[in-house]
Amino acid sequence: MKKIVVPTDFSICANNAVDFAVQSAKILPAEIILLHAFETMGNVYTDYMGVNKEFNQSMLNDIDQKLQQVKKSIEETDGVNVGTKIYRGPAKDAIVETAIAENADLIVMGTLGATGLKERIWGSKTASIIGSTSVPVMAIPYEYAWKKPGKVLLATNHFEENSPVLDYVFELAGLYMAQVQVVVFTDEDDDKAATYMEHLRRTQQYERLLKQQYNEETLIATHLYGLEFEETLQRHIEEQDIDILVMITYQEKDSIRKRIFNPSKTIKMSYQTIVPLLAIPAKWEVENDFSKI
Repeated sequence: MKKIVVPTDFSICANNAVDFAVQSAKILPAEIILLHAFETMGNVYTDYMGVNKEFNQSMLNDIDQKLQQVKKSIEETDGVNVGTKIYRGPAKDAIVETAIAENADLIVMGTLGATGLKERIWGSKTASIIGSTSVPVMAIPYEYAWKKPGKVLLATNHFEENSPVLDYVFELAGLYMAQVQVVVFTDEDDDKAATYMEHLRRTQQYERLLKQQYNEETLIATHLYGLEFEETLQRHIEEQDIDILVMITYQEKDSIRKRIFNPSKTIKMSYQTIVPLLAIPAKWEVENDFSKI
């Protein structure tokens, strides 16, 4: 992995993501790009008078100083290469455009905070990025404390095969030296008995395929059955001591995929998850060649 883009507004929520990215960058290894989006203030009159120009420049100088302080601290303490960038414009545009310009392999952001208006605002920005960029997004929970990932859980009903998305998941898990597990979900209320039996059968087949394809003898595929996807998955994460949850988002009309694994479902999970959530857009697999990483 070459580059990780880490947007920050210097809040606790964002700082957690920075720490996760730094600790990961030492393992992967990778360069970190610290990004801050600055939306300039003013109108034609005040800009003409120079009032807001002076204010904006003062703010930009302050932001740059903060970024340089974080950069220096990371490089001296952790030995990770750090680049900085200030983008004039909305955060969403800043993140999407910077990830493309830097040819980033991953975006790491903090999720919705339980308290604090600033954290809630930043968490909502993280949610808006999921499904809006072709680059995978790692959402870090507000109260999460870094631990080296030992178990990675892929939640899917699509049974992906031979795709760059799967390569990305297994390569990342390999760099962390983590075990990969897979879960397939059947809705107790909405899915038919035939769907339950099909998922059960295909889950067993999928486990055998992935073991052979990625030489992962310890891989376990589990069929989950419940009323609520988020609650059922969260319970499984706690019971299995999962460290990273992976979801692949689809923009398809298929009812099962749209209901369970579309961006809005992943966004909802990002608000509730107690472990880092890696959201990989399915379109990423047709736009990227994993051999570059």
